[in-house]
Amino acid sequence: MCGICGQLQLTNGAPVSAALINRMRDRMDHRGPDDAGTYISPDGRVGLANRRLSIVDLSAAGHQPMSNEDGSIWIAYNGETYNFRDLRIGLEERGHKFRSLTDTEVIVHLYEEYGPDCVHHMRGMFAFAIWDARKQSLCIARDRLGVKPLYYTHVDGSFLFASEIKCLLEHPKVPRAVNEEALYHYLTFLITPAPATLFEGIFKLPPGQRGFINASGELHLEEYWDVFDSVDYDARLSEAEHVERIRASLRKSIELRMISDVPIGVLLSGGIDSTTNLALMAEKLDRPVQSFSIGYEGAVGGAYNEFQYARQAAQYFGADHHEVQIGPQDLIDFLPKLIYHQDEPIADPVCVPVYFVSKLAKESGTTVVQVGEGADELFGGYSHWLSALRLHAGVWNSFTSLPRPIRQLSLTAASPVLRGLRLEYLRRGAMDEELFWGGAIAFGELAKQDLLSASYRSRVAGLSSHDVIRVHRQRFDARSPLKDYLSWMGYLDLRMRLPELLLMRVDKMSMATSVEARVPFLDHEFVGLVMGISQQDKLNGFQPKQLLKKAVRGLIPDEIIDRPKQGFQVPVREWLDQELGSLTKTKLRELCQKTDYFDWPHIEHLLQRRHAITWYLLNFALWHELWIE
Repeated sequence: MCGICGQLQLTNGAPVSAALINRMRDRMDHRGPDDAGTYISPDGRVGLANRRLSIVDLSAAGHQPMSNEDGSIWIAYNGETYNFRDLRIGLEERGHKFRSLTDTEVIVHLYEEYGPDCVHHMRGMFAFAIWDARKQSLCIARDRLGVKPLYYTHVDGSFLFASEIKCLLEHPKVPRAVNEEALYHYLTFLITPAPATLFEGIFKLPPGQRGFINASGELHLEEYWDVFDSVDYDARLSEAEHVERIRASLRKSIELRMISDVPIGVLLSGGIDSTTNLALMAEKLDRPVQSFSIGYEGAVGGAYNEFQYARQAAQYFGADHHEVQIGPQDLIDFLPKLIYHQDEPIADPVCVPVYFVSKLAKESGTTVVQVGEGADELFGGYSHWLSALRLHAGVWNSFTSLPRPIRQLSLTAASPVLRGLRLEYLRRGAMDEELFWGGAIAFGELAKQDLLSASYRSRVAGLSSHDVIRVHRQRFDARSPLKDYLSWMGYLDLRMRLPELLLMRVDKMSMATSVEARVPFLDHEFVGLVMGISQQDKLNGFQPKQLLKKAVRGLIPDEIIDRPKQGFQVPVREWLDQELGSLTKTKLRELCQKTDYFDWPHIEHLLQRRHAITWYLLNFALWHELWIE
């Protein structure tokens, strides 16, 4: 795992600056503390750089940027291609010669064979940039599910890219300004939907996309993969056949993700997902799996701790178990680092424990960990998802079949009485909008009108975050072989919430501690298999994760499978009663004094209610203070 960056000069101006490239590179030394490298083309037109976290082939032969034999192809690569050994065998049969044992060199020769279509052969997580000197073309790509990030911008006749936004900001002419449309959507989704970022003029490559910058400097982006490209739908399969296929595919996914020349472990909550990771890793290792858990100090934190379940799972599988506890002061002290490493707000407080448990792993000598992201989205594991499914199957269809004037009258009559999500659902139904907007929604459209200042509302007049949802719904309707609502919900979160919220909190926080996190539930072949299973087969009687539970029963203890779901949570609301609340009030008041985005009396009302939603606003305020001011 690494961090990459680079510059392509698009005009006949000054050549690429090695000093700039090196500054960009070393801004993310946490992503790769083991090695650093820079390549500048002889004509000075392109520069590539890499910070290396050595995982496979720890020797100097793995140094990046890396080239083919004649130096016509150069790569800066971040990620892991888990099937690289099989790919290498085929490439050697075609006459390619190798100097290292890395997956990076495999990608170089894979590009020689297939060009940009090399991505179709790769199974893993990655972001890369390949300079093809023969074609005078730069190819960039991000993995199918978006496990690894890649950002880019155009400035002063150059195309810049990097694994982290802060690297791009090293260029003195990259502006630091708020993307006000992205901010509007951030307030709903807790992230800025790709390709936008919260920085005006800086973009992120969406999952499953690649881009080409040709000799004339034109950037062409295209999608090379969608969730339904891998779907294997067969309505004739029985439940027993689904269970067997899930178990076999997940076992293969975890086996692939155990390829490593450094110690590997698992982040363990004691829930179904992480315990399954532990169980299937233990099958393959001849030594105890390293497991890591986090909890919270004090009586309040005790309600959020899952130590007892993690300890039970660790003991059952003979893991070498490690634990850490944090309290409100740890959060306060960590906030500057949190904002720095996020680059743009990832308004999920779980970022905090992910950092500290990753730090625990690194301090314990483990560089690679398996995590459980994706299982809830694939198998329907969230209680609020089930509530939305019941609503959609019940009163929603009846209400939305009424004439629109009647629905709008209902909204007008109910607005003084209803609050929160109920009012938002009623508004969506009245306006012919989609019921489900994602697994993590902060401010709805009506709530944003109360939150925003009059001047900011006027600048974003006509915007609706449903515009973002509508695009994904159209794609789903055109592509999905399954039209049930669970398939829609899973598809939407695989396109938005997972890559830009859940996976970025894992990437940014684990890499901040120089730890690589792998995501076996989001292997693209496993995703395709599960997304080809209907809602009826996954959720018999609206019971969460029923099919996954059946698939892992016998692999992990029944006590883990049948225990109530707790989820990876943070006691933010309780901590708002303490010093965090005082800090939040101070920072939000200062933000409102310096900018015109929000209505301070409304924010003050939220603070008085100790509403956890103020955490999202605090993230923006601290981000604005660090990167904009």
